[in-house]
Amino acid sequence: MARILVVDDAAFMRKMVSDALTKGGHEVVGEAGNGVEALERFQELKPELTTLDITMPEKDGLAALKEIIELDPSARVIMCSALGQESKVLESIKLGARDFVVKPFKPERVLEAVGKALA
Repeated sequence: MARILVVDDAAFMRKMVSDALTKGGHEVVGEAGNGVEALERFQELKPELTTLDITMPEKDGLAALKEIIELDPSARVIMCSALGQESKVLESIKLGARDFVVKPFKPERVLEAVGKALA
């Protein structure tokens, strides 16, 4: 299964995503609480997949996504956000995200997105 980096500014949300991934047989190799940390961890850990929240301090998820894709055009990133606004979803997909999970989510939806991104 995949090595995954989980990025969200809310610790409880990182735990929920991590729990869903672990129960699905994946390995959570690291966590980050903002876009700046996300880039550092991405370069350090080289995960097979990254989940990214959109609304975060210091650097938001869309800015982090753009930089991750610049570093590694084949990076697999899934956006997770309560902002289910169509414009943010479309923008993240245009920037290179493989999928978009709207919070609150069911664990199955996260696993479905991961499976799709890894396929």
